[in-house]
Amino acid sequence: MKKFLIYTVKIIVITALIAVILDALYTLAFMQSRNRGKVETVVNSKAKKFDVIILGSSRANNHFVAQMFEDKGLKTFNYGMSGGHLFEASLMLKLMIERKYTIKNVILEADLNLSNEHQAEGIAALFLPYIHNSETIRKHFENEEDYNELYYVPFYRYIKYDGKIGFREAFLTAVHKKTGILDNLGYRGLEKHKNGNMKNNIVNLNPLPHNKYYEEIKNICKANNINFISVMTPMCENVKGMNYFDKVKKAYPEIYNYENVVTEDKYFSSCGHMSDAGSKVFTARILKDFFGKE
Repeated sequence: MKKFLIYTVKIIVITALIAVILDALYTLAFMQSRNRGKVETVVNSKAKKFDVIILGSSRANNHFVAQMFEDKGLKTFNYGMSGGHLFEASLMLKLMIERKYTIKNVILEADLNLSNEHQAEGIAALFLPYIHNSETIRKHFENEEDYNELYYVPFYRYIKYDGKIGFREAFLTAVHKKTGILDNLGYRGLEKHKNGNMKNNIVNLNPLPHNKYYEEIKNICKANNINFISVMTPMCENVKGMNYFDKVKKAYPEIYNYENVVTEDKYFSSCGHMSDAGSKVFTARILKDFFGKE
């Protein structure tokens, strides 16, 4: 029995040691990354200056053509993250402030994601390699259900989110394998597809009366003298429940409603995402209305 207990203890100690070593190696790889994605580009950066920062979900990533801002003399980057929620958008802005970014304007796509305060696990996971290296990230996750496991258990986060920050991603990061995520100043243009889904139903969607992460973004901008521009972006013609945008306007009167600026299906890749052509029409309107650029 004694030998069995000693053997068991040895296995536990060895397993824990391996977990600690792997955790350190994976984290080291991610801490050296600057060319694969938007999260590590911010985390591993130093102070930068921007005229315009764009935040939000895919409806920001696919809708704001950053190069058009640049062409008008506005230093811009689109930090919209496909699949992301306001949870991640708020954290991105916090990290920029932590790294002493100078930002004149923040454009936030705030419409459908006002209906929840959840993290988008697949996107939130991208911040986890840095949870021990950034107090901002640690605090942002500290109220999540599995915070203790993520923070205190070595290698747990890499196992749980293997598909996002596991071996493959750690390896590709370590060998500095680039992706296209940072191309086009963060903007990802979409093509018009013949079989794109041109119907959507948001009848049961309701904005929260006080979305925590939206308010965080707004307050961060106020505290740092950043001009805050929050907009609702377009959807196609065949949407059921378009009064959702009226609900948003009622709950958050400061948000500008641009959902009907582009409506024709020819400008959409899918019902919730404009094609590159539609995004250029939309971006031109934003430049005109908020920056006086035509």
